[in-house]
Amino acid sequence: MEFLIIFFHCLLLTTGYLCVQGSSHHRHQHHFHDSHQVYGFRPTKLFVFGDSYADTGNIRKSFADSWKEPYGSTFPGKPAGRFSDGRILTDYLAKFLGLKSPVTYTWMNLGKQKWLNGMNFAYGGSGVFNTLGDLLPNMSTQIDFFEKLMNDSVYTKWDLQSSAVLVSLTGNDYGTYLANGGAFQGLASFISKVINQLEANLKRVRRLGARKIVVTSLPPLGCLPRSTETSSFQKCNITENIAVSYHNLLLQQAVAKLNNKTGNSTISIVDLFRSFTTVIEQRQDYLGNLKFETPLKPCCIGKSDGYFCGSVDDKGAKMYTLCHDPKSVFFWDSSHPTEAGWQAMFTTLKPSFDRILKYQ
Repeated sequence: MEFLIIFFHCLLLTTGYLCVQGSSHHRHQHHFHDSHQVYGFRPTKLFVFGDSYADTGNIRKSFADSWKEPYGSTFPGKPAGRFSDGRILTDYLAKFLGLKSPVTYTWMNLGKQKWLNGMNFAYGGSGVFNTLGDLLPNMSTQIDFFEKLMNDSVYTKWDLQSSAVLVSLTGNDYGTYLANGGAFQGLASFISKVINQLEANLKRVRRLGARKIVVTSLPPLGCLPRSTETSSFQKCNITENIAVSYHNLLLQQAVAKLNNKTGNSTISIVDLFRSFTTVIEQRQDYLGNLKFETPLKPCCIGKSDGYFCGSVDDKGAKMYTLCHDPKSVFFWDSSHPTEAGWQAMFTTLKPSFDRILKYQ
């Protein structure tokens, strides 16, 4: 572990990027990295690709606890496939754009009227590469789904040109890499492969006609409850966050390169790293009066090893504990924010969304 810290520290310093968590670099970087503005219209639809931070119900019920109680208890009042007690990033972005949250690809047959707000192709647990064999559509496959709808004239190139696109990539590729025995020494090389594939995906979406794409930076994975549990949810894992910083650096470079080729900022980064750390450090909600007293401790947690939020035993007994009020807690489960957590973060991001996605 010590080797990894030294390795990434040296690696990042040689690229001119100071990656110490909470450094002045992070405190002063913008939520979005853009060099030019493109004005003209307000997005009329929202298209979404990615993972559980954006999935509003695509993943199969047999695959995920997100379809089990107590998920969805705040909104819509029952499990609906969101990895939270309620609304997530996609919902808040749609509301910001004045749209209803786009229908999920899996449920698109509910009616054409629901296609008017765009469509959500994100699947919880997915990445740019396969993360669960071929059981989960990776991002390339998700884009295939969309391109087929365009070929079938469900959506046109103008639909995409006049819309916003959200691309969420928040770490499943790395979890799969390590779970499959990937060596720490090879992690830097694998991060480069992930970014290269993400760059290819962004280029492809733009080639299909997208003019406004927002892609997430990695959140501080070392601050997720699954990583802070060993410290009784008291402190973040610095080693993981150093690796996250390297991913985010390469992402900035890739986006800058893509934008330079077109001469405008078609693609922008929504800085989840900054947003997470801001809210966690402030320990309060967007109004400043409802504090997240223990921001690293989740609301819903398994009672013992092998159990998770939503787990039940053979007799159907709940094998998880639940906090008294999800609105007072930042994290919902081992990896995902509560609705209140997402609301607090979206508020920190709103000025950037105003600049990038609202047109005068």
